[in-house]
Amino acid sequence: MQIDLERSLAERLGRQISDGVHQALVDGLGMDPTDKFQIFRTHAPEEIVFDPGYNGVDRRQLVGIQILMVHMYDVTTKYAMFDQIATRLEEIGIRPEDLLISVVENGFEDWYAGKSRS
Repeated sequence: MQIDLERSLAERLGRQISDGVHQALVDGLGMDPTDKFQIFRTHAPEEIVFDPGYNGVDRRQLVGIQILMVHMYDVTTKYAMFDQIATRLEEIGIRPEDLLISVVENGFEDWYAGKSRS
């Protein structure tokens, strides 16, 4: 998973963002709690460019979350995961309107996680 956000936000809430997103995946997808791989990419404010009114949303900042996962979840499950992430991050002061979450999927055969399958 990659999380793009302003450096100051990461400094203030990075650990809480990490924990909240991870717990949302564990709860929403039934993911193994030890399956935690996150890369925070922090930026200066001028490095994050967005339209504050795109899609009729009142966006004040942008937190981009890209989740790389195996293609195995149905649409309803993914939508529930998005809602879980938004709810958990709202609890720490990040507005749902400021999130841009995307999923990138591939197959089991496309992963190597530290050991061979043979």
